Amino acid sequence: VQLVESGGGLVQAGDSLRLSCAASGVALNNVTMAWFRQAAGKEREFTAAIWASGFQFYGDSVKDRFTISKNNARSTVSLQMNTLKPEDTAVYYCAAKYGPYLYSDVAQYNHWGQGTQVTVSS
Repeated sequence: VQLVESGGGLVQAGDSLRLSCAASGVALNNVTMAWFRQAAGKEREFTAAIWASGFQFYGDSVKDRFTISKNNARSTVSLQMNTLKPEDTAVYYCAAKYGPYLYSDVAQYNHWGQGTQVTVSS
């Protein structure tokens, strides 16, 4: 399994950004896909997840601003981030696991991308 993130960058507060994760070696209709983020000096934090069925879950700090989606045929997962805030600054990671439960638990994921940096200036 290989996960490759793209789309990070430097934006201003209030801007939008779309991250993408290209997956290979795994069928997205068989796994839970998620985005986590890690700010400097902090632990990795659950951001959003999408079940194989398409059901979505969000962390409290991004609910109503971020949207996770996927394209099974293209094996891609996206994270649309709107109304970005400086506290959204972090390295964002794409992750995959089998099974729908414990989707917000970092330890449940055994496949990770290399991460993409998102920096939001005030």
